[in-house]
Amino acid sequence: MTHPRRRTTTLLRRETVAVTVPVALAALLTAAGPATAAGPAGTAGVGDPYFPLAGNGGYHVSHYDLTLRYDPGSRHLDGKAVLTARATQRLTRFDLDFQGLKVTGLTVDHVKAAHRRDGQELVVTPQRALRKGERFQVTVTYSGTPGPVTDPDGSLDGWIPTDDGAFVAGEPQGAMTWFPANNHPLDKSSYDFTITVPEDRAAVANGVLLGRRTTNGRTTFRWRQTEPMAAYLATATVGKFQVKQYTTRDGLKVYDAVDPREAAAAAPVVKQLPSVLEWESRLFGPYPFRAAGSIVDHAPNVGYALETQSRPVYDRAPDLSTLVHESAHQWFGDSVSLTSWKDIWLNEGFATYAEWLYEEQHGGDSAQKSFDALYARPATDGLWAFPPGDPGSGANIFGTPVYARGAMTLHALRTTVGDRAFFRVLRAWAAAHRYGHGTTAQFERLAERESGQDLGVLFRTWLYGRGKPGRP
Repeated sequence: MTHPRRRTTTLLRRETVAVTVPVALAALLTAAGPATAAGPAGTAGVGDPYFPLAGNGGYHVSHYDLTLRYDPGSRHLDGKAVLTARATQRLTRFDLDFQGLKVTGLTVDHVKAAHRRDGQELVVTPQRALRKGERFQVTVTYSGTPGPVTDPDGSLDGWIPTDDGAFVAGEPQGAMTWFPANNHPLDKSSYDFTITVPEDRAAVANGVLLGRRTTNGRTTFRWRQTEPMAAYLATATVGKFQVKQYTTRDGLKVYDAVDPREAAAAAPVVKQLPSVLEWESRLFGPYPFRAAGSIVDHAPNVGYALETQSRPVYDRAPDLSTLVHESAHQWFGDSVSLTSWKDIWLNEGFATYAEWLYEEQHGGDSAQKSFDALYARPATDGLWAFPPGDPGSGANIFGTPVYARGAMTLHALRTTVGDRAFFRVLRAWAAAHRYGHGTTAQFERLAERESGQDLGVLFRTWLYGRGKPGRP
């Protein structure tokens, strides 16, 4: 994600075999185990220290089938969500994260189920208990006027209305504003989207466009995201867009949707996406998805871009650094996901360092020069306000230290172990955790294994040390 307050870029100017989806899923369920073993009722939240109610215990969603109908004029949304899931414990009831919209119907395996609202939780009680390991299907129909949530840092995310549609970006909490979900990065799923909007609008989601059909003044778009995706990375952005579709020489399906008001400024940058992805693939390993593209909206009140999976969404025409940043997230943050929001530096520090590397390899400042410019800031500067490996609260997870000092941590690692080992670490990280999850502790162990060095002091200093560290 990028943001004026969050964004450091505007201030600064496969070695191992990929994990298969079943192995990644097994790791996910193991990681979620402590939060889901508390009895016959699934927990309200997976135990994230910064967002205690995010996600839900007791089950894993393998697939979401979302059918939406949106009227930008009245801002009314009708929705139907079909969740295919598996119980990871015996369940007499379970929660879904869902806020704001009215539930008009709910079934579990096509049988009407009792439900009630409890803040952001939709508490579901099926007519019979679900056995551990049992696969089941939840269908929720709903309607209303969706709106965003306010994050701890004061910014908005979720379904954010615009003058011609909606800017839909869910990090970290906003998915629950437009569909019921197991809304934590620990739970990753495939998605189908069927979105109907007025015929002069487009509805852009994740993955591959399967088709579009116009009848009676409305157009229905069908999208499919097959690779596992966290709920916060889903989008269904609606607006008046100029659309360009093409297939790269590597077979990647690209779909760009650009608001006409941003088209002139966006065109020189958006057209560089294939070359940026090729460059990042050389550094980080194969691009992890079948589709790519950009959604460039005109949403001046949003203030950030987000790495929505396979197709980042921008609130305005991006500069090249922002495109590089959000594209790098496809590896670091999207394919390799967090197990806790505390580890957000694994997303933002990596994407910021990708910007530095791009500059370095395309005639701009070296990564060392970017590091030095930051390090020159006094000890009283906000850069040193808190350690990136332990931001301390949800209000800090998009703060400058996570982005900039997170990138500085990677540069300190690079200068310590050398380029050969460092880039081997990046590729190995992206490959070993492809479509799965990773933790800071796992990254530290990987770096030590690939470099053959004890790096404990380096990581303790740069990730967890308070105040301005000494020079590496």
